[in-house]
Amino acid sequence: MIDEKNTDSAAKPGAARLVALVCMAQVLAQIGAYTWPALLPEFIPLWGLDYSQAGWITASFYLTYMLTVPILVTLTDRVDPRRVYLFGVGCTIIAHFLFAFYAEGFWSALLIRALAGMGWAGTYMTGLKLLADRVEGKLLSRAVTGHAASMGVSGALSFVIAGGLAELWGWRGAFMVAGSCAVGAWLIAAFFAPKQAPKPKEGGPRPALFDFRPVFANRNAMAYSVGYCIHTWEMGAMRGWAVAFLAYVALRDGVETSLFGPTVMATAMALFGTWASVGGNEISIRLGRQRLVHLAMAGSIVRALAMGFIGAFNYPLAAILVVLYGMVIWLDSSSLTAGAAGNADPERRGATLAVHSMLGYGGGFVGPIAVGWILDLAGGPSHMAWGLAFGHIALAMLGARIAFTWLRPRSMAGDKGH
Repeated sequence: MIDEKNTDSAAKPGAARLVALVCMAQVLAQIGAYTWPALLPEFIPLWGLDYSQAGWITASFYLTYMLTVPILVTLTDRVDPRRVYLFGVGCTIIAHFLFAFYAEGFWSALLIRALAGMGWAGTYMTGLKLLADRVEGKLLSRAVTGHAASMGVSGALSFVIAGGLAELWGWRGAFMVAGSCAVGAWLIAAFFAPKQAPKPKEGGPRPALFDFRPVFANRNAMAYSVGYCIHTWEMGAMRGWAVAFLAYVALRDGVETSLFGPTVMATAMALFGTWASVGGNEISIRLGRQRLVHLAMAGSIVRALAMGFIGAFNYPLAAILVVLYGMVIWLDSSSLTAGAAGNADPERRGATLAVHSMLGYGGGFVGPIAVGWILDLAGGPSHMAWGLAFGHIALAMLGARIAFTWLRPRSMAGDKGH
């Protein structure tokens, strides 16, 4: 039996202060994360982009994240995660200001968004590692959820903030404000986050730093990581294309969207999704993590099909489906990450989170490109094209559900049935 009281008391001194600082910094770092997809309908005609090119610019963020996160996050098993975090936020700052001053077309936008992806690779899971080294058990699950919620709320607001700032100061002004907020995140981490030396190895040699074989051999952690791969595939597709999808439906429907426009509804999608992520993690503790993940995956399959084949016919319906689908997407977000972190070998937690994040954002790289490619292949946006674009997500999620069932991972300490 697991003593939940002892498990919950595993927080180290200063853990509450660290959680508050990390969450505050993540809000500022994330507030400009989705400025590009929020303004995508403006950039497509402005720069003469086709839909595949727009998808590649969105996906370049996820590609460099996927390539650099195994290095940056794994390093936190040896060096102070705070140092890696400062590097990541620094890259984010530079990327936002470069976009504001130098982006002028496909190639410049592609390269600068790629730099932003490297910045997020040194920020997202590194911030989580700062927390995972301090708490355990049920408290770790809730700390992961709080961390995800802080970023989810700021990421959601980034859609509507970007739209509002672009109306006031143009798209360059929106990116300048995003860069200024990221400066605030860097200052918080530099001056207030405590230094954290890696725990010394007790007995025997340390495991090789970049040897990921034991991580892939950890069946329990990998099951959650495989699920996270398709989860982020789906999330990347929705974050990258929700505004453009709603803009298409509004134009075809001939409706006025000043109050409930595409950026407002994308914000609502992410805000309600964040709430669903927090609630989903609490449900997984009480119901069982595997059950929650299975339910979320089944719901995603149904909602993806409804989004494309039904939502494209009517703007109010499309807006409602975007919000409801977002809630299903986010439902198991924290549960999947907490499941991987909680089942990781403590000596390889950084490496496990690196692999988890690499697989996840590998999916995030494919999702936006696949949507853009399908739209171009179908001859441009149409009801059928959007149906096929979102329908491919349902097929991917079906494969993820089969793989998760086959791997049969265990729950975390503190979950029902552990």
